[in-house]
Amino acid sequence: MALVARKRFGQHFLSDPAVIDRIVALVDPRPGEALVEIGPGRGALTAPLLRRCAALTVIELDRDLAARLRARAAPGLRVIEADVLDLDFHALAQELRASLRVVGNLPYNISTPILFHLLGAADVVVDQHLMLQKEVAQRIAAPAGSRSYGRLSVMLQWRYAIELELPVPPGAFVPAPQVDSAVISMRPLPVAPLDAALSDNCSNSSNASCRVISMPRAAIPTARRCAFRSRAR
Repeated sequence: MALVARKRFGQHFLSDPAVIDRIVALVDPRPGEALVEIGPGRGALTAPLLRRCAALTVIELDRDLAARLRARAAPGLRVIEADVLDLDFHALAQELRASLRVVGNLPYNISTPILFHLLGAADVVVDQHLMLQKEVAQRIAAPAGSRSYGRLSVMLQWRYAIELELPVPPGAFVPAPQVDSAVISMRPLPVAPLDAALSDNCSNSSNASCRVISMPRAAIPTARRCAFRSRAR
């Protein structure tokens, strides 16, 4: 039975074989790695990833899609039916006894909360390859001083090396979104002990000025300006 995309979950299913092949090539999964896919949907990426890595954990909120994935009974596939924002990535890494490699076609309506949830687990992540709305991806990867550079850029670039990897047109999805998409790669950077301690203290805070404390010194002036703007609104 065909599964219809649910608007409330922000679902757009990846369907273009050429784009799928390019994403899998970017990720380049290997056997023995702890690969985690967020939002597998109909499994367009799931099957080719699993063929390359032999073991894959997927996180799917939609119970019908989760049931469909379980019904495949694919060897090495583990389906976690849960909201990714509730998932403890530290516990998952401990269970898998390895740092995680994260892949995902993120729902555009909650992509930013997911990014910051993953930020709290950067110490147990090897890398992330994520599909986002192109405008958001460009802001995240924007160089300092560019028009797209802002609070989101600062908050993520202090902790990750970020590359804009692959533009993806609307026609690569079913149903087609009204915006272009892009895949970015995010590789956690080493964190100085002081930064790590301050980051831990602020990890559960929604206060942007608190997060500024844990930025590298070069990023603080820009981040502080962003924090002040957020308080003024």
